[in-house]
Amino acid sequence: MKYFIIAGEASGDLHAANLMKAIKQLDNKAEFQYLGGDLMNKVTKRPPMIHYKQMAFMGVVDVIKNIRTIYHNLQQTKKAILSYKPDTVILVDYPGFNLKIAAFAKKKGYKTVYYIAPKLWAWKEGRVKKIKKYIDKLLVILPFEIAFYNKHKIRAEYVGNPVVDAVQNHKGLSRNEFFEKFRLDNRPVIALLPGSRRQELKMMLPTMLAIVNDFPEYQFIISGAPSFNESDYQDYTKYYTDIPVISGHTYDLLRHSHSAIVTSGTAALETALFKVPQVVVYKTHQWQYEIGKHLVKIPYFSLPNLIMQRLIVTELLQNNFNRAVLKAELQQINQGDKRRQILADYRVLENLLGKEPASEKAAKSIVNFIKKT
Repeated sequence: MKYFIIAGEASGDLHAANLMKAIKQLDNKAEFQYLGGDLMNKVTKRPPMIHYKQMAFMGVVDVIKNIRTIYHNLQQTKKAILSYKPDTVILVDYPGFNLKIAAFAKKKGYKTVYYIAPKLWAWKEGRVKKIKKYIDKLLVILPFEIAFYNKHKIRAEYVGNPVVDAVQNHKGLSRNEFFEKFRLDNRPVIALLPGSRRQELKMMLPTMLAIVNDFPEYQFIISGAPSFNESDYQDYTKYYTDIPVISGHTYDLLRHSHSAIVTSGTAALETALFKVPQVVVYKTHQWQYEIGKHLVKIPYFSLPNLIMQRLIVTELLQNNFNRAVLKAELQQINQGDKRRQILADYRVLENLLGKEPASEKAAKSIVNFIKKT
């Protein structure tokens, strides 16, 4: 069968590549046309029609600046679908672009599958009308999303979470190998994950580093993002001694960390699955925060808390994210009752997410769906 897959970001490239591998196990005649990245390229042995680096535009200003490119990408994708005539169009996250393609594909008579549904429970809930109208099969990766879509009379299927797969499949370096490779001393590690966007680095890292000298018995290590080079971090670390930046080894870093300070996002869930007690932080421009408060309607900000539907890790947002509060929270999770409670809650979280590989379950659902319709 022929599959047309669209992944518009680095995370989508990873999850779509794993989905492709799982589909190939079930369908030995599977053919793929796709928009995505290098990981999908490795699976198919052919380059993407459009690389996600030509698609990953974030924020209003970035979108406006690249509006012609976005329009061109949409038109090229529509032409490719008509030319390829796939058995299904699989959309992976990236809702702004993918919902437009879903509308086109559905109107042209193609079966549509959404894998990693848009986070409409957080904002832009009105888009559920498009999901209901244009998506034939909806696969979600967060357990509470089932209830959200049921509320809107949309049938969704929970297939597990691909982050669980990624963490379970991680082999990585042993503690000795990791410490030797990066010339670390024997003190326990506190991981700093300031994010992968420039604004996140600017807003998060200075406060994270401000408490370093308060914890001389620990060594702090920054997880470097692939979008930055060493000089991007030196602007912040030059005021401190011995703060290494380790890139390309986030999972190894988490695996061997005692605690972590994490910018809210997928990294918070990854940190939880590696069973590292954490403080989740986020800060943006005050005007953006004030607008966001009225647009984003969720009880918690971080994925571990959202999945558990209660507060299991501390969230320090905006003005609460400051040196004094962060220091106090880190002291609490480094030892004692709060640390033990977080670790106990992580075990519940892991059971709630399930352990069956999400990509395999999603592939089974998609292949069976195509065969039955």
